Amino acid sequence: MKSFVFLTATLFLVAAVSASAYDEDDLPYDYYSKSCPKLECIVHKKMEEWIKKDYSLAPALMRLHFHDCFVRGCDASILLDYEGSEKNANASKTLRGFEVIEDIKRELEKECPKTVSCADIITVVARDATLAVGGPYWMVPYGRKDGTVSNAKEADQLVPMGHEVVTDLLELFQSKGLNVLDLVVLSGAHTIGRTTCESLQYRLYNYNGTKKSDTRLDHLYLNYLERKCRWASEYVDLDAVTPKKFDVQYYKNLQKGMGLLLTDQLLYKDSRTAPIVTALATQPDEFGSLFSASMVKMGNIQDYLSTDGEVRLNCARVNAPTNY
Repeated sequence: MKSFVFLTATLFLVAAVSASAYDEDDLPYDYYSKSCPKLECIVHKKMEEWIKKDYSLAPALMRLHFHDCFVRGCDASILLDYEGSEKNANASKTLRGFEVIEDIKRELEKECPKTVSCADIITVVARDATLAVGGPYWMVPYGRKDGTVSNAKEADQLVPMGHEVVTDLLELFQSKGLNVLDLVVLSGAHTIGRTTCESLQYRLYNYNGTKKSDTRLDHLYLNYLERKCRWASEYVDLDAVTPKKFDVQYYKNLQKGMGLLLTDQLLYKDSRTAPIVTALATQPDEFGSLFSASMVKMGNIQDYLSTDGEVRLNCARVNAPTNY
């Protein structure tokens, strides 16, 4: 049964990939082969330096990529820093890693000025961040432009906060050209990283106004979380078993009632997503391949015309009109 479910999921992916394989709007892999051939070497070296200093930056940078792509597409709008921008939205208040992107941007401006977009930097950084925690490698398509608009209200409306139902998540993903398989696979990024206790306290102490805990939580896990999360500002690992390893333990946790965020746990309770969770829990190699494919699909989300964008000289602000 598990093999059949996984075969179905795999065919679903192949069909989705095949349908867009020859889309004229697909981004090329060799975009910087002549204009900035050392791009990936520079990013890889810088990422090694940063992750060595702070391992927790890896999942943070993967999350930064997700936040960027789901609001206005992958256009680095999350990096624009001014009052009312996405970076200053409530949904973005725990985002980290901005200094990594700026550091890499400065280095690339020395090597190939006015060439590599901040959007492309975020995307390849997310790939290298995944590699740093034991995840898979994939080739990154390039050629994204940086957007010139960033709106905090849009981020608060679009970015999932951990309490949505599966239907809401599916509708969001479908609106971005992603499917149910992408939802379950990309949720697997929660095999590493952490979140604040604020995002789950309602599940522990007053779920749905009952003044009781969410009954879907494993009782031993619940006891641990109640002790850990007395303060909203405390952090807790998304994967309680192997928090620093990119693996399929996340899916095994869901089967045991150990999904930290409600959006995670509901994936194992919904008939549309539960079979995929079950299949991935026993298929570590296939999970890596599927994760790579879904990350490429997510990185190709573009809600704007490339002619409307620019290559920012500073990722935190748009270019002055005199720059070009």
